[in-house]
Amino acid sequence: MKKHFSFMLCLMLLISTVSWGQSKVWLKWESSDSSYRQNWKEFPNELERKQELDSILADFFSKGYLSAYWDVPTQGIDSLSAQLNIGSQFILEEIGKGNLPEDLVKKFGLPKPGFKAWNEWTKTVLRELENKGYPFASLKLDSLKRKGEIIIASTNLDPGPLIRWDTVQVLGSTKTKAKYVQNLTRIPIGGFFSQEEFENSSELLSRSPYFELSQSPELAFRTQKASPVFYLRDRNVNVMDGVIGLLPNENEPGKILITGQLDLELYHLGGKGRNIAVHWQRMNKETQSLNLSARESFVFNSPLHISLDFNLLKQDSTFLNRYFGLDFDYEISNRSTIQFFTKRQASDLISTVAFQDVEELPDLADFRWNVYGIGVDYNGLDRLFSPRKGIWLRAEFAAGNKRIIQNTGIPEVAYQNIDLNTPQLAATIQLEKHVYVKKSWGMWFRGSSGFVRNKNLFLNDLIRLGGLKTIRGFNENFFYAKNYGYINMEQRLFFGEDSYLMVFTDIGYLKNPILEKKDDFPVSFGAGINLETGNGVFRFIYGLGKSNLQPLSFSYSKIHFGYLARF
Repeated sequence: MKKHFSFMLCLMLLISTVSWGQSKVWLKWESSDSSYRQNWKEFPNELERKQELDSILADFFSKGYLSAYWDVPTQGIDSLSAQLNIGSQFILEEIGKGNLPEDLVKKFGLPKPGFKAWNEWTKTVLRELENKGYPFASLKLDSLKRKGEIIIASTNLDPGPLIRWDTVQVLGSTKTKAKYVQNLTRIPIGGFFSQEEFENSSELLSRSPYFELSQSPELAFRTQKASPVFYLRDRNVNVMDGVIGLLPNENEPGKILITGQLDLELYHLGGKGRNIAVHWQRMNKETQSLNLSARESFVFNSPLHISLDFNLLKQDSTFLNRYFGLDFDYEISNRSTIQFFTKRQASDLISTVAFQDVEELPDLADFRWNVYGIGVDYNGLDRLFSPRKGIWLRAEFAAGNKRIIQNTGIPEVAYQNIDLNTPQLAATIQLEKHVYVKKSWGMWFRGSSGFVRNKNLFLNDLIRLGGLKTIRGFNENFFYAKNYGYINMEQRLFFGEDSYLMVFTDIGYLKNPILEKKDDFPVSFGAGINLETGNGVFRFIYGLGKSNLQPLSFSYSKIHFGYLARF
């Protein structure tokens, strides 16, 4: 019994070894006149070996060996030795115009003599025709005349039926409307069929934040019409993100202040690219911010998107800032948009007790700023979520009139010799770069810069920086700046699709002429982890920073952790 069992085990191992060994195949070949040959070459399977044989034969056809054929042994084994019978080499000496239309002749000229030149010219012309509504067009040589091995021929074009675009079809587990996909891909109903448009639409859909392609797109032809069929599967893109920060309580030394942040983002509502977002943040005991936004895509089936924004910032008991914005985004290419926006910003002092006896306007004031601006956005990332390579660029410039409001709690004399209506400018630019080193190692860099200009700048005018999304190692909105620039650098060690360990360094430049007379050069460093967990991402970041206002000390270190849930 034991001998029988041992024999069967050895036999099974032998069979499995042979089967494993036959998963790869080899090929060598030689031409019938021995002028061309190839030694043994390895292929992963028989299909790729067959494709190699077809490619070699097509190459000889292009050289004029029109009667070439393979002499292949009938036995199908892993090692194949084949002979190519090439026959006589013909020369295509002259190609006439034939029935070619004048517009094609003007654009591409007549094909040059030679089979290789004919093949290249044919591919170019057919590509043009399939992008002009003739996907079934064919070109062939006609009226052949042979003088020995010399061939003279003329061109024969069969354009086939003229095909026009029909409506897009959307299939799969998705709530996406076909009209949204039609607008996104820019396939015109009734327009001429274009293979290039079809291929570009596949690339556009693959980069959508809302869904992914579950299988390759298809084309359905019927009665001179073509309908693209896209198989989509919705992504988990809605976001519920809560972050808790543990910070030293500056008002009560020795105690911890718990801050918080809530991000709720709902995307692609109704399958129409409609988005809503709510962002709330508490930076310290009395400071809070609230951001509300809504976006409608492809308004009136055009490349125009409209966004509404509302922002409120309560800075302890000092001032209250709020603005309402209206943005118009227009897509100028597959990866680029141009933005026109208007914004009305209002700022009011919460308490004026400290300014009742001043004779000069303090560093804070009530004002209204009506803004008009333009922005550009370029997204060259390889994917929206967890990109590994590519760049992203955004720049904005805004200008408008700022009107200072006289506060009854401040003496009127403080407003004398002050121009209450002045032009104010602002600009920002941000560039991100993802570097792919290898599968488990990547780098991320971000540079950001901006300024605000006015002859009467106040503290509640200045740009706010600091915290998890700008310069880490400091409280949220810790800095005020008239001019700023900073660089974020991260080394990332990936151990999953969206899971990585990282170390970071942030270096900045800040100019605040109201609170500080000298420029500030904040520096921070730290480490953290981004951990993908099913339908969410857990984040933990520890940072330590140094600036003019904060010494380098572990007692000022910042810890941020939270869970970003996608559904």
